[in-house]
Amino acid sequence: MRETVRVELGERAYEVRIGEGLIARAGAEIAPLLRRKRVAVVTDENVGALHLEALRAGLGDVEMVSLTLPAGEATKCWAQFERVCEWLLAEKVERKDIVVAFGGGVIGDLVGFAAAVLRRGVRFVQVPTSLLAQVDSSVGGKTGINVAAGKNLIGAFHQPSLVLADIDVLGTLTARDFLAGYGEVVKYGLLGDAKFFDWLEEMGPKLAAGDRAARLAAVRRSVEMKAEIVARDETEEGDRALLNLGHTFCHALESATGYSDRLLHGEGVAIGCALAFELSQRLGLCSQEAPSRVRAHLRDMKMKVDLSDIEGELPDAEGLIALMAQDKKVLDGKMRFILARGIGEAFVTADVPRDVLKTLLEEALAARRV
Repeated sequence: MRETVRVELGERAYEVRIGEGLIARAGAEIAPLLRRKRVAVVTDENVGALHLEALRAGLGDVEMVSLTLPAGEATKCWAQFERVCEWLLAEKVERKDIVVAFGGGVIGDLVGFAAAVLRRGVRFVQVPTSLLAQVDSSVGGKTGINVAAGKNLIGAFHQPSLVLADIDVLGTLTARDFLAGYGEVVKYGLLGDAKFFDWLEEMGPKLAAGDRAARLAAVRRSVEMKAEIVARDETEEGDRALLNLGHTFCHALESATGYSDRLLHGEGVAIGCALAFELSQRLGLCSQEAPSRVRAHLRDMKMKVDLSDIEGELPDAEGLIALMAQDKKVLDGKMRFILARGIGEAFVTADVPRDVLKTLLEEALAARRV
C-alpha cells in the first residue's frame, strides 16, 4: 500500500510518500536527490534504538553518518540546535547534500531549522516516525525551536525536498504517543472536513488498534488537507492559520507544563480543540451539539480532553492568558483564535471578548479542584 501527495509550491514542490516499507527502501527513494551518495541523519535516542539500523540498511550503498539527540520536547532548544549545526559543519555537509530528519516532530522541527540556516540553506528530507509528525509537522516547511518566552518562537520556513511517511513504524509507538498524534488527525476534520470527522468517529478505534488500511487513509487525508492549505498560504498570511485550531490554548499549556511529559503536544491540541469549540459555543457561533460531539469522540478515544486531565499545578486564568499572548498568531497586539461555526467550519478571528475567555478558563481550572 502506498499513496503520494504532492505539495504544490512551484519550483520547491515536493512529494509526501505514504505507505509501508519506505524505510526499507530509503536509498531508492532518496537517491534521485543526491549529488553524492552520502546523507547526514539526525535522530533521537528512542527512534535511534528502534529504527536507525533499519534506515542504514534501507539506504543500501548510500553512506550514512548519524547524530543521536536526547528524546523529548526539551531537545527543541538553543543548545541542541547549536549541537546539530556544529555537527553538520564538522561532517562537512555541503549546500547540495541531504540532511535527514529521522524522528518525530521535535527532530523534524529542530533539524529542519538547522538545515534552513546552515550555509544559508541545505536540502533536507523528513522521515517522520510518529503519527503527529506524519500528519502534520513534517509537511509544510515550518521549522523552529522553543525558547523561554514560548513555543516555536525562533524558526524559519524551509520546505523539505521529500517526505517519507512509513506507516510501519507507527506500530512501535506507545499508545499514548499514538493518541497524541491522533489529536492532530482529529484537528483536520474539525477545521475543514466534516465528512472526515464522521469517518474518524467510526474508524478511530480501528486506527488505534493498528488497522493499516485505516492508518494509511487517515495519514493521506490529513496530508492532503495540509498540502492544499500550504499551497495556498505557505507563510501563514491567511488560511494556513486554520491549521492552528486548538494551538493557542495548546502552546500556553505546553509552556505552563515546561514542555515536559506532563503534556504531549498532541494532547494539548486535543484539549485546545475542545476549548476552542466550547469558546465558539459560548460566543453563539455554533450549537451546543458541536463541542459535546468533539468531547465525546475524544473521550471515546481515551484522550485528554479537559484541563483536569493534566497532572500537577497550572497557572490561574490570567497566567494562562498571559502565556497565550506570546502566541505567534498575535497580530497588532491582539490574540487571534481559530474558532468554529460547526464541525468542519473553522475560521480565524481576533474578536474574542477577554471576559468570556477568562470565564471559560476559570471554570475549566475550577473543575480540576472538584
